[in-house]
Amino acid sequence: MKPTRSKKAGMEPGSLVYIGEQKTEKVKITFIDYDEHKLEEKELQNIEEAFPSKSTPTVSWTNIYGIHQVDIIEKVGKHFDLHPLLLEDVVNTQQRPKVEDYGDYLFFVLKMLSFNEKANKVEAKQVCLVLGKTYVISFQESDSDVFDPVRDRIRSGKARIRRHGPDFLAYSLIDAIIDNYFGILENLGEAIEQLEDELAKNPQQSDLKKLFGLKREVTTLRKAIFPLREIIGKVEKGDSSLIKKGTEVYFRDVYDHAVSMIDNIDTFRDMMSEMVDIYLSAQSNKLNEVIRVLTVISTIFMPITFIASIYGMNFRYLPELEWRYGYFSVLALMAAITVVMLIYFKRKKWV
Repeated sequence: MKPTRSKKAGMEPGSLVYIGEQKTEKVKITFIDYDEHKLEEKELQNIEEAFPSKSTPTVSWTNIYGIHQVDIIEKVGKHFDLHPLLLEDVVNTQQRPKVEDYGDYLFFVLKMLSFNEKANKVEAKQVCLVLGKTYVISFQESDSDVFDPVRDRIRSGKARIRRHGPDFLAYSLIDAIIDNYFGILENLGEAIEQLEDELAKNPQQSDLKKLFGLKREVTTLRKAIFPLREIIGKVEKGDSSLIKKGTEVYFRDVYDHAVSMIDNIDTFRDMMSEMVDIYLSAQSNKLNEVIRVLTVISTIFMPITFIASIYGMNFRYLPELEWRYGYFSVLALMAAITVVMLIYFKRKKWV
């Protein structure tokens, strides 16, 4: 069972309790240290190997895959003087995306998303970033991320990132996370458009289930993306000395991306609301067609039933009972009534 916030009820603020999927694998730590002229990249055996990077003039990026071992998080917090509430947020994977300014460092909480095409499902993993004067520390739930393009640019030695400080590295990581959202939005948009076509052609009960599933995924996406406007806006317009003037323009570009994605999500929500209306209208039309057919049939049989009921009365003397052609005459009358009524309904365009 996945631990929830209720596990921390009554505990002191800053208590480190991992809230997320239960994991047993070993925590993986990668380390990249660079400037314009040199690069060092390695996988660390323990977190203490990254501690000297706090005071080096180069830019260092410590990436921790796995936050279920809270002792490692405690060591990082103690060495880098991180606030206990920050560490508490790191091990709580149910945090809302946000940014907090602690003076000597900035703290970001973001959601790294992936789209499961088979299940048409958006999967979210939490990513936390700590931006200091010479370092960036990232905390991830698992070892799958979208940061490979950033690593490749660092390794190339020719990219702009090697000539800038840790603020540009933090921007690059945030930008990589947000750029990945565009691909998810495209996949989700294609699934919505495909379902819309199916609903327009022949709506089925299964389509309604798919629609509510897509609405749930759009809600997941919305929770991850909507706070970005506030987060990037604070960084862009804030007065933190950690964000240099030259980097603010790049955060402004990320802000534009966030606003564009929010517009797309609003469009998806409107489309799906209209799709629900389309489905309900189609079902209502089907029901109306059935009722109309049944009404026509009932109307046709009313006079026929009336005639049959008269000749079904148990009176001894009825004028036509002894008539040789009485039976066939009544059948002909019933058929004539049916034909006349069908012609009338046809002219009225009721059938």
